Amino acid sequence: MTEAEKHDIKSLLPNELEEALKALGEPKFRAKQIFTWLNRGAVSFEEMTNLSKPLRAKLDDAFYITAPRVARRQVSQIDGTVKYLWELRDGNAVETVVMSYRHGNTVCISTQVGCRQGCAFCASTIGGLVRNLTPGEMLDEVLFSQLDSGMPISNIVLMGIGEPLDNFENVQKFLKLVNHPDGMNIGMRHISLSTCGLIEKFDELAALDLQLTLSVSLHAPDDETRSRLMPANRGRGVDALIDACERYFEKTGRRISFEYAMIDGVNDTPAEAKLLAKRAKKAHAHVNLIPLNHVEERQFGPSKPEALRTFIKILEDEGVNVTVRRKLGGDVEASCGQLRRKAAQKKE
Repeated sequence: MTEAEKHDIKSLLPNELEEALKALGEPKFRAKQIFTWLNRGAVSFEEMTNLSKPLRAKLDDAFYITAPRVARRQVSQIDGTVKYLWELRDGNAVETVVMSYRHGNTVCISTQVGCRQGCAFCASTIGGLVRNLTPGEMLDEVLFSQLDSGMPISNIVLMGIGEPLDNFENVQKFLKLVNHPDGMNIGMRHISLSTCGLIEKFDELAALDLQLTLSVSLHAPDDETRSRLMPANRGRGVDALIDACERYFEKTGRRISFEYAMIDGVNDTPAEAKLLAKRAKKAHAHVNLIPLNHVEERQFGPSKPEALRTFIKILEDEGVNVTVRRKLGGDVEASCGQLRRKAAQKKE
């Protein structure tokens, strides 16, 4: 086969590998061996030394193995956060961040090259959507971040570049791959999926009963402000979003997290805190307040400390479970989209 005709072997689940091997006239048991090699970070079929040379040749003729190249690596001198810009097979680039917490190491991965959602404070959406990532490319972000950093990954957050529910089929398959006991075997309860609120996918996601954590990027409790910040709210609305969150909780029993970037003079007033509390209680949601990261191309700034304290007190007084995300990687531009944007500007 020509390179263009080859298939992405890393995006195949073991049962799919078995069928592919059967088509090549090979026994099914080889599928587990190949899957194990891929999940160890093998970048060529020649590395798979427990396979015969003729089989390796067959595989090399029919498939390719994705393996991103480190285009840039930044390590925080403050907290050890590692930020990667990965160059993909086609020359596109995505960002991944590895963060260390008391409960283990978390990797924040991208699900698309670029993003079509147009959120007003985000660097990832500048330039729009280029393409979806494959399941294997998302797996690569976890696997090669672990191999390169030497930090064992125990938790995954789908909150990098892109909207996971806009790449729903590939994301589903990635979750099966990374959760597989013969692969990286990362439990679903250690995975969080963040969405800007594509509510038409919520019921479908709930029906899968994956037991992951759904994080909703809310960022404003009212339609006027949220639609200004997040175009995805237009035609959907906060009421419909909260109803979808409530259904998700009832179906899965999993508490939703509301991600809320605190933006100075935009969404951080006492009135908005009270409305947010009402929304959170209805949806059985935890609120995670996020100090806004500065993006050069955006005009927004983080809330003043006093406004943040007042906001937190109102939520707590209303009985809402609230935390403030610890800001990691501030000296390595850990907010996704910034490294990719700068790399693209250099090419222009």
